[in-house]
Amino acid sequence: MGKSTFVIKQRAYLKLYMLHAAEKGRLYGLQILEELQNHFKDLGYKPTKSEIYKSLHELLKEGYVVREPITKEGTEMQTIYIYRLGDKEKVKAYKDTIKADIDRSIALLNRALKDNYSQKRG
Repeated sequence: MGKSTFVIKQRAYLKLYMLHAAEKGRLYGLQILEELQNHFKDLGYKPTKSEIYKSLHELLKEGYVVREPITKEGTEMQTIYIYRLGDKEKVKAYKDTIKADIDRSIALLNRALKDNYSQKRG
């Protein structure tokens, strides 16, 4: 890919999971936040609301997802936004790019483990 990042960036990582969620159906922002926080709780990672919404905004701006307003009736009329996949070919290309970043990140981390934590013989 030619980028000089160390490991995959948080926003790219979140976008990958948001696209995965959107492939399963339509979601709204707070639902995505709750699902991701629960999914990564055992690993000690808790994405913030601001990072989720910044990532959603970028996905929307780049055409990976589309946003549909839905009005909920109740005591007050409330509009919420549902996100679903946009251009599926663009999504596939993005996910392929992220896969390459993940593979490189894993290789870097594995090298650090091998070089610094494997038992040396001799």
